[in-house]
Parts: sequence; structure tokens; C-alpha cells
Amino acid sequence: MPVEMKLSRIIISEINEQQVIYLKEVDGTRQFPILIGIFEATSIDRRVKAERPPRPLTHDLLVNSIEALGGELDSVVINELREHTYFAKLRVRVNGEIVEIDSRPSDAIAVAVTCEPHLPIFVSEDVLNEVIE
Repeated sequence: MPVEMKLSRIIISEINEQQVIYLKEVDGTRQFPILIGIFEATSIDRRVKAERPPRPLTHDLLVNSIEALGGELDSVVINELREHTYFAKLRVRVNGEIVEIDSRPSDAIAVAVTCEPHLPIFVSEDVLNEVIE
């Protein structure tokens, strides 16, 4: 059963190539970091600060496209950790059915915070057990 998490911290560093976001358990104390790129970190940070660009950015384009095609964004699930790389699914409801789209966690979380209200973020118990020891 996936565990609901929330974005708890974003660390953007101008001197490091990798940026860091932290996910924290909604009804618990577990948390863990994910290394992401500067573009995704900046996109997430802008949305968390409720900054709206004058024109759609990449994650806006994805949300707008899914909605224009009749899909309804449902949630994000980080479902696997393989060789230090996280894997995620962006879950979209289409005609009453859930379609899971392979995604990098950073892009899926950027989409989650682009949506209003923000999409729920889940992490599989297997992933949590592997990263939190």
C-alpha cells in the first residue's frame, strides 16, 4: 500500500549540479531526499511560492494538454528504486480508468504542484523501506 507523502523541503544550490527535494510522510515521521535537476527544482519552487509565469512552461503544457484531451490528473506514485534511481508514475484518469504514465519523480512532482489543488504524492512501502533504514 503506497504511503502519502508531502513535499517538505526544496534545496536549490547555485554551486551544485544536483538539487534536493525532501518528501515527508503525511501521517508519520519518515522522510527522504531525492536529487533532481535545476530546471525541475526551479519549477517546483516557483509553484510552491505560487508564482505564475506569463506564459505556460513545460509542466504547465503537460497539465494543460492532459486536461484538453479529457484526462484528469489523479496522483503521483514513486514506485521503484533501482540502482540509486527513483521511478515514478503520473496517474491520469481517462474515461473512468486510471492510466499510469512513466515519469521521473522530479517531473511528476513538478506536475503535482502545478495542479490546483496539488496532486497527492505517494511512495511505495518498498521504496520507503529501502531508503529509510
